[in-house]
Amino acid sequence: MGNVPWPPPYLAPALDSMKTWDTWWSGDPDRLESLYGGGTTGIDPKPSQYSTGALGKLARWWWGTPTGEGERRTKVHVPLAGDLCGGSADLLFSEPPKLTVDGGSTQKRLDMLTDDGMLATLQTAAEVGAALGGVYLRPVYDKTVADRPWLDAVHADRAVPEFAWGRLRAVTFWRIVHQADGQVWRHLERHEPGVILHGLYQGTAEKLGRMVPLEDHPATAGYATAVNEQGAIETGYDRLDVSHVPNQVSRRWRCNPALKDFGRSDLDGVETLMDQLDETYSSWMRDIRLGKGRIIVPDQYLQGHGPGKGASWNPDREAYAGLAMLARPDSSGQLTVAQFQIRVQEHRDTAEDLVNQILRSAGYSGQTFGLGGDVAVTATETVAKERRSMTTRGRKILRWRPALAHATEALLAVDKQVFGGSIEPQRPNVEFEDSVQEDPLALANTVDVLRRAQAASTQTLVQMAHPEWDDALVTAEVDRIQVEQGMRVPDPMQTGDLP
Repeated sequence: MGNVPWPPPYLAPALDSMKTWDTWWSGDPDRLESLYGGGTTGIDPKPSQYSTGALGKLARWWWGTPTGEGERRTKVHVPLAGDLCGGSADLLFSEPPKLTVDGGSTQKRLDMLTDDGMLATLQTAAEVGAALGGVYLRPVYDKTVADRPWLDAVHADRAVPEFAWGRLRAVTFWRIVHQADGQVWRHLERHEPGVILHGLYQGTAEKLGRMVPLEDHPATAGYATAVNEQGAIETGYDRLDVSHVPNQVSRRWRCNPALKDFGRSDLDGVETLMDQLDETYSSWMRDIRLGKGRIIVPDQYLQGHGPGKGASWNPDREAYAGLAMLARPDSSGQLTVAQFQIRVQEHRDTAEDLVNQILRSAGYSGQTFGLGGDVAVTATETVAKERRSMTTRGRKILRWRPALAHATEALLAVDKQVFGGSIEPQRPNVEFEDSVQEDPLALANTVDVLRRAQAASTQTLVQMAHPEWDDALVTAEVDRIQVEQGMRVPDPMQTGDLP
């Protein structure tokens, strides 16, 4: 067991891609430069840029070009990847999904479980899934923290899944709990139908190592008293308690049996375009730096530091460029103004085209991210302009709806197993709210036209005007309207008992 590589080698292609997507998503220029090897070397091009392997491919990216020795880094990063993944999450969970089950007591308990920060968890999970290609949902609990379980999101680069016919049948989550002196302690949490197996391993950066007791580390000591003789904890759910939510269908691993069920990141395939977008903005900023007005004057015109103390210059000074030439009594013509052109329009057009291409390739409309202005339009016009984004949202909902229903059913089962109660777990019906809200005035006009045409009942009109209301609120409002309009009158055929 000590020689088992970790993570498993067959996951290497997926983990390498997730590392790249995660780096772009983080928006950290230092991480980008480290990923592509664009540090300060003083050699341009670098020897690695002539390589034909994967190292050479990365080094030939713009972020792989080195910064000249003695120069400051002037590369500019546009955090579009973070905006793209965050916008994807907003499209899905700008409003909480509606979860409904049969039975008033079960619904009441479900509302209590899902009302405690669940929307924030789902928004985070959706953004992580858009960046890494997928995410996992699992129910967790801690009696010292809360008196109920809740859903937790696990990132795809910390999971070793096992699929059968496109369905998740088991998964192992892992995390590093301690790392020092070349030793790496990992906590492995394997989920199988009905049970969760826990193990603590002491190894190295590349090897899993040997299994040690859970109580040997504070991070896993709490599990030592919870597991049975086999090191497992029963979930009270006869099926797997983890849900896998692939972001979109995978393209690059469709012929790899071990990876074909992994999801696809929204950033997959647009890395080159994002690299070129950063190069475009950096070139734009370079024009601004070079476009600062400079006045070239003789050295004698500048302020020195005194005999033997040398001289220095500030690039932001109005006049700094001194030349070693004699100052003549007639100094006319010795002051030269240098002013370079700033290519604003060319850079703006290039950047806008790259942004539109990135969004289009990722499956989104520019209107979703504020391109084209914030002019107030109706809901119908918004859907028309954001049709591509709405189509992508619909595809993602097809994967989120069954996964969320399964995760909620597992949450109810864990709640019954750990915290007791007589509620029978059941799979809820999941409805995603419309991310585009109708204009109240346009909606009121539609309701008025339908009412005058006698094409809809009062209950239907109230439901149309208030889609967020439940049946009880709608019924109460219908009763009030009928009373106010004198529509609620006794049935003349019900005259009571005849004498």
